[in-house]
Amino acid sequence: METQGYIFDYGGTLDTDGCHWGKMIWHAYKRQNIPIKEDMFRKAYVHAERMLGKHPIIQSDYTFLKTLKTKIRIEFEYLLQKRILTSSDISSTSLQSAVVTDLYHHVQKVTAKSRNILLNLKERHPMVLVSNFYGNMSVVLHEFGLDDIFDDVVESAIVKVRKPDPAIFQIGINKLKMEPKNVIVVGDSYTKDILPAHEIGCKTVWLKGEGWTEEQYPNCVADKIITHLKQLTDRPLGNNNKNNNKQAQ
Repeated sequence: METQGYIFDYGGTLDTDGCHWGKMIWHAYKRQNIPIKEDMFRKAYVHAERMLGKHPIIQSDYTFLKTLKTKIRIEFEYLLQKRILTSSDISSTSLQSAVVTDLYHHVQKVTAKSRNILLNLKERHPMVLVSNFYGNMSVVLHEFGLDDIFDDVVESAIVKVRKPDPAIFQIGINKLKMEPKNVIVVGDSYTKDILPAHEIGCKTVWLKGEGWTEEQYPNCVADKIITHLKQLTDRPLGNNNKNNNKQAQ
C-alpha cells in the first residue's frame, strides 16, 4: 500500500470538531443569555465575517484569543448600532467578555483532543494544513500546541488563494509531494473542502457536524462521512476502503 498523506482544514474542523463557527458563537450567546433572536445574530455574524474578509483587521501577530475578541466586538458593535441591543439593557463589555471566555475554553478542549488524534496519525502519515485564514495561522497553531504537527501550512492570506478554489488544495498536494489519489482531505465544509478536493482527485472525509444551514447533498461525493474527528483513527480510510456516502457510526 502506498503511503497516504493528509490535508486538514483548520477552522470548523480542528477547533470545533465539525460545528460551524456561526453556530458555535450562537450557542455561546445562548449560554450567556444574550437577549437576541437567532436571525438577528446571523446578521451580526455575517457582518463581522464580511468586514474581516474585506479589511486587514486581523494582524499576523494576533493570537486566536485576540482574533476571537475582535470578532465578538464587531458583532456587538453591529447589534448596538442596529439597536438590537442597547447600552441600557446590558453591559456590552462584560457580556462580550463572557462570550469570548465561553468560546475560548471550549476551543481549548477541542483542540487538545484534536492534537492527540493528529499525533496518532502523524506516526504513519505526512500531514499538511490548508486553511482560509487571516495570516496569523502560525501564531494560532503555537497557541494550541499544534505547531509541531504539520509538515507544512498553506494559508489563504499568504498564498493569495482561497477555498473553494481547488488551487489551494493543489498547493497542499505539492507540499506533500504525492499524487492526489494518495491524499486524504479532511474538512467540515462540503462546498469549500470536499467538492474542490474531490475535483482534483483526492480522497475526502467530510466531518459533518452542525452546519450553518440545513442544506442537504443527496449526491454526496465524499469517500467517507464522520461526525467526530476521532473516527479518523477508529476507522481510517485506506486505499482499498472506499465507502462512498457511508457515514461512520
